[in-house]
Amino acid sequence: MTWYKKYLSVYEKPLQEVPQEIIHEVKTKISKIQNDSPLVSVVVIAYNEEKHLLANLWSLSDSTCKYPIEIIGVDNDSSDRTAEIFKMTGVPYYTEYEHSCGFARRCGLNHARGKYYICIDSDTMYPPKYIETLVKVLEKPGIVAVSSLWSYIPDKQHPWLGVKLYEFLRDTHLFLQSFKRPELSVRGLVFAYNIEYGKKVGYRVEIKRGEDGSMAFGLKKYGKIRFVRTRKARAVTGYGTVGADGSFFNSFKIRAVKTVKNFGGLFSKKEEYKDEESNLIK
Repeated sequence: MTWYKKYLSVYEKPLQEVPQEIIHEVKTKISKIQNDSPLVSVVVIAYNEEKHLLANLWSLSDSTCKYPIEIIGVDNDSSDRTAEIFKMTGVPYYTEYEHSCGFARRCGLNHARGKYYICIDSDTMYPPKYIETLVKVLEKPGIVAVSSLWSYIPDKQHPWLGVKLYEFLRDTHLFLQSFKRPELSVRGLVFAYNIEYGKKVGYRVEIKRGEDGSMAFGLKKYGKIRFVRTRKARAVTGYGTVGADGSFFNSFKIRAVKTVKNFGGLFSKKEEYKDEESNLIK
């Protein structure tokens, strides 16, 4: 059975439709893996994620990790029952009233007690060895950050073969890009780093997207960013921004054109990036 299949039973469901025994199971399992002296802070950020958060926490509750961890949440001032899910599952959480991923991740960083910060997106599910796999890499000398890959949840709206082709081409592009511009291959839903250096860099909060790439860019001066390709660290998520571009084919076309235009950048480093006006929070 696919490791994430059982979590799909509550994915996209409002809280009132979720069986109480599942909530109890998640709470019990999370309480057993929480540690008061964590090496790793697993930080779940959420904004109006009532229909996804429980599946996310359920997957995290099944984590098998030899390192001591804490799981904490950040509610980005949601208007749905997101905060209630954190409470019901016993996950300590903090409320960030300024809206953006940058503010939410910074809030988590400010409250994290571990040596390493694992970024978790609440609409994503993670395999049981995910945390341990990333931390094993972070524990190696000279490594300051690590990022992995992700797949999309199969559904009837997106052809299986098309999705797999899209993922293969995207993964190949991220792999080639990671040699000279690793910061552009980092994605927040599958990113982890050393907290000491992360606090020195800090999160940018004045931009709508790219806060994790910016963090990775700043971390480069402290060490290497390593990319993990094993399926043990491959998350599964919804279609998010991919679906925002209309049809799956149109989304693929937009990204393919952008990749071709920027192909030369795969072979050169970049020391500075300029903000796009449309990406600034005003």
